[in-house]
Amino acid sequence: MKLPQCEIIYRPALPEREILFVSGGRRPNKNWFVEVAKDRKIFCADKGIELCRACNILPKILVGDFDSAENSALAWAVTKKIPVERHAVDKNLTDTQLVLERAESLEKNFCAIMTGSFGGRADHLFSTIFTCAASKRKIFLADEREIIFYVSGGENVDVNFFRKPLALSLMPMSEICGGVKISGTHWELDGTTLAQNFPTAVSNRVEDDKIKISVDNGTLAIYFCFDENFSADNFF
Repeated sequence: MKLPQCEIIYRPALPEREILFVSGGRRPNKNWFVEVAKDRKIFCADKGIELCRACNILPKILVGDFDSAENSALAWAVTKKIPVERHAVDKNLTDTQLVLERAESLEKNFCAIMTGSFGGRADHLFSTIFTCAASKRKIFLADEREIIFYVSGGENVDVNFFRKPLALSLMPMSEICGGVKISGTHWELDGTTLAQNFPTAVSNRVEDDKIKISVDNGTLAIYFCFDENFSADNFF
């Protein structure tokens, strides 16, 4: 998976088909989004349609209850003949879960980037992080400021940086992550066990242009922070 900040290489390899999910959280930088959207099929959730309209990028489908998207953005989607699937506001699944479910029904095998996930309410981000961790597809939460991706038991991952992050953290998504190894960082690990209820492997530093990560068992979220100035609106 290649992103503007880095390339993430899995062994075993990821599926070649890559799609892009656009959610309604903090908008990524416009240039970053246009680069990531290139040559990828786009699935849009609710307010994410505002970002697509701003960049004149047409998603394959728009899904949500539309309790937050601007009416003008929805009208633009209709004008552009983008298929719109409206759900009731009172529902069991979040808009993110609905768009993931819809992609599963339309695409046979894929990995994905999800942007517009950060910022906003903590409960929404919590739901998205754990929903993507539990998905049978590899999903990378990303914008120009932050990236989260997942490494599961038996996987080995190399990350080649085009731009080094300010910080790197390891966040267990399962109760225990065993046999965690990471090299190329200030604090390296070699067969360490990390516990979800006592997350200590945070705020590490990247020392090299490349790091290696592997996990024997469990699912581990890898977090990169590239910009701590989250208050400024740098969409354009």
